[in-house]
Amino acid sequence: METIITLLTIIVTLLSVVIIALVVTIALVLVKVNRIAKSVDSITSNLSSATEWLSPAKIFTEAISAFKDFKK
Repeated sequence: METIITLLTIIVTLLSVVIIALVVTIALVLVKVNRIAKSVDSITSNLSSATEWLSPAKIFTEAISAFKDFKK
C-alpha cells in the first residue's frame, strides 16, 4: 500500500511540474506575441505614413507649395 501512495505522490508531483511549466510557457508565448503585435502596429503606422507621403496628390501639393514659397 505504501508503494502505491509513493508512486501516486510522484505522479502528482510530476504532473504539477508539467502543468506549471506549461502555464509559464503559455505566459511567455503571450508576452512574445504581444511584443510582436506592438511591432506590427508600429510598422503599419510607418507604412501608412510613407504611403501617404508617396501618393501623387501629396507629392504635387507639396511641389506646388514649394514653388510658391520659392517665388516669394
